Formats: sequence, C-alpha cells, structure tokens
Amino acid sequence: MTPDRFEDHAWKDIVPDDLLQIYSAYTRETFVGPSPALLLIDLYNLAYRGGAKPPVELQDDYPSSCGIHAHEAIEPTRRLIAAARAAGVPIFYCTSDFRPMNAPRGVGPTRRNMRPTTAEDFEIWPDFAPEEGDVVIKKQRASIFAGTPLISHLNILGVQSVIVCGETTSGCVRASCVDAYSNGLHVSLVEECTFDRHDLIHKVNLFDLHHKYADVMHVDEVVDHLDAAKDTRAAE
Repeated sequence: MTPDRFEDHAWKDIVPDDLLQIYSAYTRETFVGPSPALLLIDLYNLAYRGGAKPPVELQDDYPSSCGIHAHEAIEPTRRLIAAARAAGVPIFYCTSDFRPMNAPRGVGPTRRNMRPTTAEDFEIWPDFAPEEGDVVIKKQRASIFAGTPLISHLNILGVQSVIVCGETTSGCVRASCVDAYSNGLHVSLVEECTFDRHDLIHKVNLFDLHHKYADVMHVDEVVDHLDAAKDTRAAE
C-alpha cells in the first residue's frame, strides 16, 4: 500500500508532514482479518441526546452527547450492521453497567465528572437495536474487554479478528482497540462509524490507532468485504 493511500483518512487536514515522516514506518496493507466479530462500542442513548447539533451547543443540557457527530454516523453504522448480519458475523454490543451495587464508589470508564444518569440513558439507540443472537456486554471500565467475558465468548466462536465502531474514539473505542490488539486480535476500525465530541480529538486518535494498533478502514471497504464473505458463505 502506498503512503498516500494509507493516509487517505479524516486526519489528512491536521497532520503535518514531519509527523507523517516520523510515522512512515507503520505504513502497511490494511484489511479485515479472518473470522471477524463486530464490536459496537457504547451506541447508547446518552450519546445522541439533544439531536444533530454541535456538541458545544449541547454542553449545558447534554454534556455527554456527541451531537452531530453521533447522528452523522447513524446511517453508515446501520449499513455496517446489516452487512455483518448478512455475512453471519457475530455481533457484540457494549454499554455501561447500571445495575445497583455493581461496583465500589469511584469506578467508571474515565475520570470525567458525570451528571446523574438513568438506566434508560444506557439503552442501545433504537436504530441499532440488538437482535436475537447478538450479545450485549455490560462494562464498568472503558474497554469492552476489561473485566467482561468477551474474550472467552470470542474464543468459543473461533473469532480471530474484530471490526470496531462506536464512541468515543478517544475513550472507550480507543481502549477497546488497544485491548483487542493486546489479546492477539486483528483490529479493523471503521472510520465513518466512529465518533467523538470534537473533530480534533477524533482525528488525532484515529491517526494514532491506525498507525499502532488498528487498521482504520472506510465503511465501503468493510461492507464490500462482508458482502463478499456473504456470497462465499452462500456458495458453500
């Protein structure tokens, strides 16, 4: 893969040439790995509160919302999920563990000061409602792997790689990608289906994850791969 194609992503307008030169050793072919599972990170109601507005305009009333960035990712994510279902790829969601008496005081995904929340805030957004056969993981930390049974589920299913999307790029998505890589899984991170509260932090983290831990790929690339896998599966 040429450097130009490897860097053909959302960060092109913010990353200077000297940084690209420093990171040039990471250039490689990107791909969806074998026997994948789809990991949908924190696609819960709280991220969509207040509608498709800039998050800074929602800060006072909905400080946890990703606003326009969350809403722009809805249709690409619906496409991705539909392609994964058609290809028979296992699908795992995660959301915050809101059960009472589930953890000691102070445990949370980040050190952010949170306003009071309800269990409904952490239900999966209706556009992505889980279906029979999907698995919803309840987590207390940022990563979908931390203290959960996910890795044993993946082992039982023979999963060797993961396709990742969700929010936030700098938080729970990043932690999940690093843990997936650390557990020996190939990681494909879908750019158009991943988002944060601000473009700058989103782009910087996409750039860093792409070079070190994950193959950042466009949704069209991943959907094409899944469609081909579906056709292969149907022909067997």
